[in-house]
Amino acid sequence: MFGIDLGIDLGTASVLVYLKGKGIVLHEPSVVAIDKNTNRRIAVGEEARMMLGRTPGNITAIRPMRDGVIADYVTTELMLKYFLEKAGARKFPFFKTRVVVCIPSGVTEVEERAVKQAAYQAGAKQVKVVEEPYAAALGAGLDIAGPTGSMVVDIGGGTSDIAVLSLGGIVTKQSLRVGGDKFDEAIIRHIRREYNLMIGERTAEEVKIAVGAAIPEGRPENAEIDVRGRDLVTGLPKTVTVNSKECYMALVESLEAIVSAVKEVLEHTPPELSADIMNKGIIMTGGGSLIYGFDTRLSRETGLPVSLAEDPISCVALGTGKVLEHSF
Repeated sequence: MFGIDLGIDLGTASVLVYLKGKGIVLHEPSVVAIDKNTNRRIAVGEEARMMLGRTPGNITAIRPMRDGVIADYVTTELMLKYFLEKAGARKFPFFKTRVVVCIPSGVTEVEERAVKQAAYQAGAKQVKVVEEPYAAALGAGLDIAGPTGSMVVDIGGGTSDIAVLSLGGIVTKQSLRVGGDKFDEAIIRHIRREYNLMIGERTAEEVKIAVGAAIPEGRPENAEIDVRGRDLVTGLPKTVTVNSKECYMALVESLEAIVSAVKEVLEHTPPELSADIMNKGIIMTGGGSLIYGFDTRLSRETGLPVSLAEDPISCVALGTGKVLEHSF
């Protein structure tokens, strides 16, 4: 039997593919561009992301994942098929592609089945589904097999997953439909309200990365960025300058939601494990945890040591690689 083993972090913002024996072989945005007239796939990944908000009438750039789950089944299947082929999966009769896919910890059975079905349709012969915080903990290098507690806060594009793990399983968990996308939406709303300026998703993401801050004092020297968009009063293009303190004001509501979910998980944690977390601290993974000062804010609010994983964006994909070694 020929075959390959793949781990897929099927994220709202990006898809990472882990190939057993090779490591992460693919990291692309989860966007698909489709020609509406012929229903043909025009571009997938980075190429399609460049088209977001810039397409003519007959082409649509779709993000098939929303809030960590499949929003557009057909397009997700198209995207998965493309990524599996790119990673080396083949359609030969004796070729076996085994896949481990990650899902947020709060999904329903129907949503989980949709992910499995999409992977089978895309050409996988065996599919195993793993919860994101579990994979993130493995990818961050935490020892979750022993009887000590570890806490992971995984902030992705569509969801934030918070979990306490011990003895190779999840003890308490909480999943929120708040993540990088909600941060972008908050920035779009803030700039529209304050400056009467309409900006797109891509611009909002650039603002978040350049001057986003999770603490009231903002970034050092209160970093600034020029934002270009359409003036809602005149309808003409316009530029405004946004600084990191303003960006904090835009994000504060979403940040608060994540912090209170972390507190809630801590409240439901058994006291023995709370003592372990006190010693080990909280590990943050996922792209959303890279917002400036987020670890500092969590530490201030919980009184616990908080640290960022070594490679926050790849943690879940690396975790699927570790699951692959034991699952098939």
